[in-house]
Amino acid sequence: MPTAKKPVAHPDLAEVLFTGQQIKRRVRSLAREIKTVYGEGEFTIISLINGAVLFTADLMREIDNPVRLDCIRVSSYGNKTKSIGAPQIVHSLTLDIRKRHVLLIDDILDTGKTLQLVSRLIRDLDPASLRTCVLLDKKGRREVPIEADFVGFEIPDKFVIGYGLDFAERYRNLPCIGVLRPDRQSTDGWSAG
Repeated sequence: MPTAKKPVAHPDLAEVLFTGQQIKRRVRSLAREIKTVYGEGEFTIISLINGAVLFTADLMREIDNPVRLDCIRVSSYGNKTKSIGAPQIVHSLTLDIRKRHVLLIDDILDTGKTLQLVSRLIRDLDPASLRTCVLLDKKGRREVPIEADFVGFEIPDKFVIGYGLDFAERYRNLPCIGVLRPDRQSTDGWSAG
């Protein structure tokens, strides 16, 4: 008996990997895992934006600890489907994290270069502890030895969009996570604006 395919939520998706409902359930269980580690204590969430903004917001709503929030903006893809080399920090922290417990949140861990770069930056600021949480882990693309402490889903080496993940700043608003159709993995023919 053939398995039923998941419905495609957007015409530019080749397939849906995780529905909005599956993401919501996993975010709740990740929050419970995080709560187990931090107990009732305060910690600082540092979100890598723009990609992790939706994930961070939903995860924070599931955590009742006292939390502080700061964001770091890193550029590593541009308008490409593969990392363009060394990630660049575009905007850094504003909060003092010295002797504070820190949870670094990113949307996807693939090559590991971004998470490694930002983790080093944070460690240089002398936090009490540093843990990492990623929504997606694409182990097949790893180029540096790094693993996240908390992982939402492991995914195959496919270019994914939705729920904060983008291609050329598009598709972040999709409620699901899906694979971008190969014929849409180019900005050729897109009008400006």
